[in-house]
Amino acid sequence: MAGSLAINSGRAQQYEGNVTIFVLFTCLLAALGGALFGYDIGITGGVTSMDDFLLKFFPNVYIKKHTKESTDSHYCKYDNQKLAAFTSSLYIAGLVSTFGASYTTRIYGRRITILIAGASFLIGAALNAGAVDIYMLIIGRLMLGMGVGFANQAVPLYLSEMAPSHWRGGLNMTFQLATTLGIFVANLVNYGTNQIKSWGWRLSLGLAAIPALLMFFGSLFIYETPNSLIERGYSEKGKQVLVKIRGTQNVQAEFMDLMEASQVARAVTHPFANLLQEQYRPQLVMAFCLPIFQILTGINSILFYAPVIFQAFGFGSNASLYSSIFTGGVMVLGSLITIFTIDRFGRRVLLIIGGVVMVICQVIIAILLQQFYGGDDVLSKGLSIVITILICLFVLGFATSWGGLGWVVPSEIFPLEIRSAGQSIVVSVNLLFTFAIAQAFLSMLCTFKYGIFLFFAFWEAFMTVFVYFLLPETKDVPLEEMVYVWQSHPIWGRFSVTNKDSEKV
Repeated sequence: MAGSLAINSGRAQQYEGNVTIFVLFTCLLAALGGALFGYDIGITGGVTSMDDFLLKFFPNVYIKKHTKESTDSHYCKYDNQKLAAFTSSLYIAGLVSTFGASYTTRIYGRRITILIAGASFLIGAALNAGAVDIYMLIIGRLMLGMGVGFANQAVPLYLSEMAPSHWRGGLNMTFQLATTLGIFVANLVNYGTNQIKSWGWRLSLGLAAIPALLMFFGSLFIYETPNSLIERGYSEKGKQVLVKIRGTQNVQAEFMDLMEASQVARAVTHPFANLLQEQYRPQLVMAFCLPIFQILTGINSILFYAPVIFQAFGFGSNASLYSSIFTGGVMVLGSLITIFTIDRFGRRVLLIIGGVVMVICQVIIAILLQQFYGGDDVLSKGLSIVITILICLFVLGFATSWGGLGWVVPSEIFPLEIRSAGQSIVVSVNLLFTFAIAQAFLSMLCTFKYGIFLFFAFWEAFMTVFVYFLLPETKDVPLEEMVYVWQSHPIWGRFSVTNKDSEKV
């Protein structure tokens, strides 16, 4: 019997423990990685709409934005590949760094990887705040990208491994909650710094240093996960940490499962090659599909370029920043809703409902823009309000579904022996598609116009059907027994080694 299939499926009922102060503190601190990720997403869109920033680094965009005689429609005023590169360069760096993060996560642990992420974020924030030319600005973005790669690799794994199985979804969602809070705070900061002429953008970019400092120094004091300690040969220390975070001495059942899983994990010398084995085919498919789908909702484009989008629709500068604040607040609300519902209703229900809501909102937005907005005029006040409400509803649908669950579900589905490698695939695919959409979105908006919303609506419909037929429910399932979820699935079960062996008999 291969891999994690050797784990005793009956021990889960013997697990004891609940959410302790140790778990809450360490999870909230680790989730600061999400706050940094979110702050960057939110701050970038606001900064790229500030005149002082554009005049210094992207004068061609500034001129196009303020030239009334320009032949470009509002859809195309921000179509500039250098401006897109400023946003997207972070994600290329994150993509490359995630493979290094996979190594440090497996060999040195989750905690050290989070520490490296905090240091990278801090350096990137300093470089961006003090940038004197486009090259310094891009180098700062690359350092931020390294932080994103390391944080997105380690934090979801850390949260999943620290949390008790029946609270895992809610606690893992703190990463998404921190991300949405980061976006919301960034939008508030952009509104304030937009009033500061000539150097307000520096303050916006530089304030990322505050959560970076908290994350860096906080990671010096948090516990390493029992899973990582045991996997690296520190069994007794791992058991001690397990006792502390579960709040009970009676952890033998969970400890035995971790010991068995770690024995399998230590025997694996090439985890990326192991991912290609047939028994891991379902997890590999999800490792590619789930992060791709999360990006193809179109949410990153809306969050990156929210002020730019609203200005493209004819909103004034302050009005566009107000609208971004609304969307940021809705993201926080959606994340809070998910925290309190994910472990009650499960992952599949939230993903399906969120997908349906997003499709409806995107299609209606496309129809309204096609009927009432030619691209050269300014939206009426009434239509502007309707568009803002629909975008907020779309963001709410995303935040309660793919926003957090796009990270939660992949962090749950891999057995320990391929967990770091699997998470590395998830993060790298996410960042690759984030880069592609970020780089192409302004050109797509110019070319497709209102059709850009139909493009994303198609993918949202497709991913909703995918979840209905192919994604099993992972609610309340201990990490080390997740393999039985795949064995019992009507489609994925045929890849199970156990099921194949029984067919031979």
